[in-house]
Amino acid sequence: MRNIDIQSTKQRFGIIGNSPLLNYAVQVAVQVAPTDMTVLITGESGSGKESFSKIIHQLSPRKHGQFIAINCGAIPEGTIDSELFGHEKGSFTGAQEARKGYFEVTDGGTIFLDEIGEMPLGTQARLLRVLENGEFIKVGSSKVQKTDVRVVAATNVNLMSAVEKGQFREDLYYRLNTVPITVPPLRERGDDIYLLFRKFASDFAEKYKVKPITLTPDAVEELLKFRFPGNIRQLKNIVEQISVLEYDRELNASRLGQYLPREQSSNFPALVNRENVAEQPFSERDILYKVLFDMRRDMSELKKLVFEMMTHQPNDEDLLKEHSHLFENMDTSGYNGRNYQQAEPKEGYYLPIKHNQVHEYEEEQKVEDIPHETEEESLSLEDKEKELILKALKKHNNKRKYAAQDLGISERTLYRKLKQYDIEN
Repeated sequence: MRNIDIQSTKQRFGIIGNSPLLNYAVQVAVQVAPTDMTVLITGESGSGKESFSKIIHQLSPRKHGQFIAINCGAIPEGTIDSELFGHEKGSFTGAQEARKGYFEVTDGGTIFLDEIGEMPLGTQARLLRVLENGEFIKVGSSKVQKTDVRVVAATNVNLMSAVEKGQFREDLYYRLNTVPITVPPLRERGDDIYLLFRKFASDFAEKYKVKPITLTPDAVEELLKFRFPGNIRQLKNIVEQISVLEYDRELNASRLGQYLPREQSSNFPALVNRENVAEQPFSERDILYKVLFDMRRDMSELKKLVFEMMTHQPNDEDLLKEHSHLFENMDTSGYNGRNYQQAEPKEGYYLPIKHNQVHEYEEEQKVEDIPHETEEESLSLEDKEKELILKALKKHNNKRKYAAQDLGISERTLYRKLKQYDIEN
């Protein structure tokens, strides 16, 4: 492939840049265009994948046929089969007449399936049949129809990873990936970023009848350092924003930096890794049980600690270190060694007993009378739910309407719960 062919192709389809990665992607698109091979275009969102699908169609023998671009992620799962393959009259609610799908309408042309990774598994099976045999069946029909359509697919996700997770068919992946084209992200295209900036600045200057935006050398350096997670789409939006808002048409690095969003740290809790969640699903009941058991274990250790302090008189500091995890969120400033802070007890609260008071306490009550184990409280969610329902009914004199409002459930749900737990009202 001669360099002049690549440059003329980029000029024809409005592709700006001279990055080696970009030139190679254009070269592969030009070479595969005259064939009928299926192409899979990969690249980040906003990197310009649709432009490569147009190159493949316009330089192919199908250029006089139809070209349809479809975003698979934008079509609801319940209607995507009808959109792609059509349906018969009465095949589902609202199907008042028969409809042709894109694979029937585009016979002899090219279909660009963007965000192919979002396609439902059932639709993937139908698509595989089209790619293998050129056959499809309308929704609600049993008649097999033929079509001659070239499929160009694109995705911004790792399809091989989706295959491993069971979210994408392996056979369809290999059928689509006959010829792969990788579109490089903007941050890997070097000086192409500044070329695109100047192109967009010129376009918006003409659109809004203003002088084009220019950058000082330090601003150009700042621009080239930015990673552009949104790729070309993000750069275009930034240039348009600057073109409209700035009075000074030359920007330095400091001024440009105000339009380049910075990475922000978050104080919110980290989200659970979805891959782990898929492998080890937890229900709300599992989580609740874990919290309750952890609380119970901590309470048992706390009771053991208090009992040891009252009976054996160990070294307090060593004992507190052993059970320090129980006091992580407690204010222990009033405790220093063997001396406790003196305070008058309030009603309902009890101060710890000093070590020199243990013998006085034993005279009133023998140590062996102190229960070592308490009766286990039921952790059954059903028992707790039944207990709350009974309390609510008692509080509102058995009036279901107000009891249901207090519990935060509907009156019908409360009635069902009464029957479930055999509660007579």
